[in-house]
Amino acid sequence: MTATESRGSLRIVTAEGIEFALPLAGPVSRLLALGIDVLVGSALSKIISELLSFLNLFSADFYNAVIAVLYFLASIGYAMGCEWIWRGQTIGKRLLRLRVIDARGLRLQPSQVVIRNLLRAVDTLPAFYLLGGGVALLHPNYQRLGDIAAG
Repeated sequence: MTATESRGSLRIVTAEGIEFALPLAGPVSRLLALGIDVLVGSALSKIISELLSFLNLFSADFYNAVIAVLYFLASIGYAMGCEWIWRGQTIGKRLLRLRVIDARGLRLQPSQVVIRNLLRAVDTLPAFYLLGGGVALLHPNYQRLGDIAAG
């Protein structure tokens, strides 16, 4: 199976010689899905923070450290868990009917899910997804660094 990319679609040719194209999401729909996922992640973090607020009674520093670690785990874990369980979709992607696939049009492997989501931290540099967003706007398939690295 071979895959070629053109702006807006991924063309795939199977070993049997069957050719088809998959439409690719543009920057606006990707940004909207990200916005929804940020809201979901913020709500999840707020719930965790409220559930663990009793720790603040013992030590404010310990509470802040626990919240920081859990925020990181929740934000990364949310995206990884959703994309693995829902075959390339988070809540935001699901609402906008988007799905992450690999460069050959197949379901993501666990290693691809992990790589693309761990590199999300790099994509957010220096702030507000400037690096990842800039790369996505320049890439023919609107892929951010995490997507490129994960294939």
